Amino acid sequence: MRCVAVMTKDAGAAERIWEHPIETGDAPKNGETFDAIVVGGGPGGSSAAGYLAMAGKKVLLIEKDVWPRDKVCGDAVGGKSLSHVSTLGVKADLESTPHFRVTGILFSSPKGNKVRVPLPEEDVAKLEAGYSLPRAQFDALLFKRCQSMVREAGGSVIQGGEVRTVLFDDGNGGGDPGEGSGDARHAAGVIVRIGGRKGEEFTFHTRELVGAAGYRCPVAKSVVESSYNEEMMDRDHYCGGYREYWRNVKGCEAASGDIEIHFVDTVIPGYFWLFPVSDNVVNVGIGMVMGLLDKQKKKLKALQADVIANHPMFKDRFAEAEMVAGSAKGWQLPFGSPRKKSKMHPRRSSMNGVRLVGDAASLVDPFSGEGVGNALVTGEIAANHILGGKTPIEYQEEVWKVLGPELINSYRMQKLSRRSWLLNWFVGKAEKKPALQEMMTEMIASKEAQENLHSPWFMMKTLLF
Repeated sequence: MRCVAVMTKDAGAAERIWEHPIETGDAPKNGETFDAIVVGGGPGGSSAAGYLAMAGKKVLLIEKDVWPRDKVCGDAVGGKSLSHVSTLGVKADLESTPHFRVTGILFSSPKGNKVRVPLPEEDVAKLEAGYSLPRAQFDALLFKRCQSMVREAGGSVIQGGEVRTVLFDDGNGGGDPGEGSGDARHAAGVIVRIGGRKGEEFTFHTRELVGAAGYRCPVAKSVVESSYNEEMMDRDHYCGGYREYWRNVKGCEAASGDIEIHFVDTVIPGYFWLFPVSDNVVNVGIGMVMGLLDKQKKKLKALQADVIANHPMFKDRFAEAEMVAGSAKGWQLPFGSPRKKSKMHPRRSSMNGVRLVGDAASLVDPFSGEGVGNALVTGEIAANHILGGKTPIEYQEEVWKVLGPELINSYRMQKLSRRSWLLNWFVGKAEKKPALQEMMTEMIASKEAQENLHSPWFMMKTLLF
């Protein structure tokens, strides 16, 4: 995948490692056995591999692409992510590279009402509120650090490795690539093709496998579809996203400030965003639940072009702006909203010897679209469960215990945001009511405060009085 350069200021090569190859050493020998194999080198996979390596485990980390590589995303890295960034030793590297420091979120309604939700002043002062920077940059910083820890602990790293087959056995040690009953199967390893379509295939063995390769993760497919014959993709719980990078957008010139989420009349039920990433470059994007997109027969690229060219709130801001060539890309976000059809929420994310993390486990926030934080959180949980020898159901339950309340509340907010009149009323109310702005800040920063969404009386009191 080609990496799109979006920065404009000069910086030393050490500060721009995301634009250069990352040396990861030689591939391991065919047939080698590892304490754990992690498939996917994004935030979830890198963190899982890093935490396992910190505990002295021999890990194989496999990434399908080769750095430098891009990852299509909104590019916001929230406060939830920063404790992991710090623990894994990446925060200082991040701080030394170009980035946008997020101090608040600006929302607007279809009518044009606006409300700014400041992030907690204490977190901003401690540099723990949030960042916005290209995923090509963030992922490279994280991968470079974690792959180094993996190799130092005696493990191996593969770039350009495509997992062709996930191997299972029935407890007797025989690798079985076929379908079967999930409860009777246990992870046994992977078959990886290295070097492209004409590359060589290698087999590696493990009893602990982490699937972290995004919404098309081969490990996730082997668990959800092949082992349990369950639905991998539900278009009512998947979002279509489209992103472009733009330079010189008015109001986005500073190195710190607000990211913007706009509920535009022509985009409902969805939203349009402006996330500065540094050096006068902005991630401009649009997202909508795919099931709703199907019904309306709309194309996200055309919707975004219309907003930029014609909407009265934005056409002047983009009048002298230019899109970064090659930056237009679409992707899918598997939401972490609860499913009525499933006993496991948001969907099955584990089986014997397998744990899915991040997008592979369908854990993107249904309202904000943010997924990096949940990937990092579950990367650590997966590593801890491997180290502790915990069962698959214990992993499933802990992930939902930690993230479920937040994801449920976000899903409720997403459904409410589909109603233009309600958005107009709510944002208009918040625009004039400091107490409501404070509540929104707490909802973003505090899991405890999010529980207030469960209380109709609290919401009525806050909104009406």
